[in-house]
Amino acid sequence: MEAFDLLLSGSVSEYVKTSTSIGGEVAKHAEMVNNALQIQRTFLKMAMTHQEPSKTELADLLRPLSEQIHEVQSFREKNRGSSLFNHLSAVSESIPALGWVACQKPGPYVKEMNDAAMFYTNRVLKDYKDTDGRHVEWVRSYLSIWTELQTYIKDHHTTGLVWSKTGPVAPSSLFNASSDGPCPPPPPPPPGPPPVFLDNSAAPDDTAAQHSALFAQLNQGEAITKGLKHVSDEQKTHKNPNLRSQGERTHQDSPAKRPSASVQAPAKKHSPVLELEGKKWRVEYQDQSRDLLIEETELRQVVYVFSCNSSTLQIKGKVNSIIVDNCKKLGLVFDSAVGIVEIINSRDVQLQVMGKVPTISINKTEGCHVYLSKDSLDCEIVSAKSSEMNILVPEGEDDYREFPVPEQFKTVWDGSSLVTEPTKIAG
Repeated sequence: MEAFDLLLSGSVSEYVKTSTSIGGEVAKHAEMVNNALQIQRTFLKMAMTHQEPSKTELADLLRPLSEQIHEVQSFREKNRGSSLFNHLSAVSESIPALGWVACQKPGPYVKEMNDAAMFYTNRVLKDYKDTDGRHVEWVRSYLSIWTELQTYIKDHHTTGLVWSKTGPVAPSSLFNASSDGPCPPPPPPPPGPPPVFLDNSAAPDDTAAQHSALFAQLNQGEAITKGLKHVSDEQKTHKNPNLRSQGERTHQDSPAKRPSASVQAPAKKHSPVLELEGKKWRVEYQDQSRDLLIEETELRQVVYVFSCNSSTLQIKGKVNSIIVDNCKKLGLVFDSAVGIVEIINSRDVQLQVMGKVPTISINKTEGCHVYLSKDSLDCEIVSAKSSEMNILVPEGEDDYREFPVPEQFKTVWDGSSLVTEPTKIAG
């Protein structure tokens, strides 16, 4: 426990301190992360003095940690419009690393989670390395948590969590194991879905299968919270005639089910939003709006565009950053941005920059056309889990030349490292 306590008093304490200095959502997120680590400390202390329990009881013991991981990730989802979204994403994508206690190869798993965090911490460094040293220190202290945890695992739990060979079998509840742990017993959770770690489908005596199931749940990352998101239009019965007709046939075959099927709550209708809230422009739930305009902008402002369909938005002046989230058939024209322009979870987006932008990020998006200006040809375009992306470069006065962004890659071993390069589809 001394080695783990050094981690808590070192990197974790420094991370909480730097998060507090930044404040806002980052500080609140750090409190949640610290709580998760304290829960893990209680679990490790219990494992030192107890024998490994049955798989069902192990799932119960992991429930508090699972719920805390879920809370950390849900916080990011609830604050997608935050100007500190990259900080929240770095934490949210890597916090499942605490699930190493359910893995047979915990070291590589924690490293994988650390790499996931670096995708977003690199963005933080790009945005703040020349303007605010607090954020640079925040990145260093946060990533240190996972590198030091890897060292701790290598020294004490290389092939998985080490349980005591003597002593009683671990209790069914984590907080019954010790009365002097750092975390008080949490209040009973409200009724809801089963905990993330719980998997009753595995055989009781199948240790490897059960641990693999727990690992798979932890390794979902952002997918853990996908159950909280709204259902797409294609999945809504009132918007998809095919689903509606399927439902009618089912009811005809099973008359006894008709009464329950008729009690379907109508989908919530959101009012369109276009307003300045503090330093954030909110453009939300716009549908068939072709003349949306933001013109009184300032350098410190961010623009958050969420769930807009078949609409066009023009942003005049220079803003800090722009986020387009969960939009379909959106046209966006903007003058300049000093930070990142991010397209995420969207489809059929057309983006045109009239001035300059340092970075454009395309993530989990199907169909994205980016029109660059002559002044923005040096911008970096980062893409992940996206398809049908095209970059259009100005040619002459009023013409553009189109270049597709590679979606298929070839990786080979050159004798000392892996080399990855784009490749064209054969034929």
